[in-house]
Amino acid sequence: MPSFDLSRSPRRELNRALHALRQDTNETQWTVSNPEGQHAIAAGLDAPVTVEIEGNVGYYCAGMNKQASVLINGNAGVGVAENMISGFVHVRGDASQSAGATAHGGLLVVDGNAGARCGISMKGVDIVVKGSIGHMSAFMAQAGTLTVLGDAGEALGDSLYEARLFIRGSVKSLGADCIEKEMRDEHRELLYAKLKAAGLAGEVDPAEFKRYGSARRLYHFHVDNAGAY
Repeated sequence: MPSFDLSRSPRRELNRALHALRQDTNETQWTVSNPEGQHAIAAGLDAPVTVEIEGNVGYYCAGMNKQASVLINGNAGVGVAENMISGFVHVRGDASQSAGATAHGGLLVVDGNAGARCGISMKGVDIVVKGSIGHMSAFMAQAGTLTVLGDAGEALGDSLYEARLFIRGSVKSLGADCIEKEMRDEHRELLYAKLKAAGLAGEVDPAEFKRYGSARRLYHFHVDNAGAY
């Protein structure tokens, strides 16, 4: 099991070693100690490995992740798992703003709260937040799911496309073109699958959630909807 101490070696050396890994590597379990809030740790990975980080990380940790599992035993700064393609990112603390921004796939789990703009412009990722999320979350979200066990801040789902939002707590306000929608059996099944993937099967009842989605009024400009733009 390779281990890397960021108090003794530079972050670029760690990322260079991780980027050099091949698909058939035997070095599949990595431990990173003393991150001390450094930025872009374990960014740009493209191999089926697990990287466990012991401590708090800065901006864009696990950004552009592909295939890898990145486990953060602490809090994460801005843009954790930003532009993730596939794989799994688990923040075992709180996440700052723009968690999972523009991410195309994979699963992001935040054990604590996530700040503003969680899931902004998400394009297929599944995000599960066990706490609450801040304002403007899922802004212009195009595809994927955002599941929140706590509350949501102002302007949830503003200018939303086809992402599906499941919120168990209260929503301070909805953004432009975002509405509450009927929660049918097919949506409860989808939600259960996302909760199961996040290790919450049997702990949380899908029936406790409300579903939010696009009213589809902003897809094409129409003068009657001008005030909503």
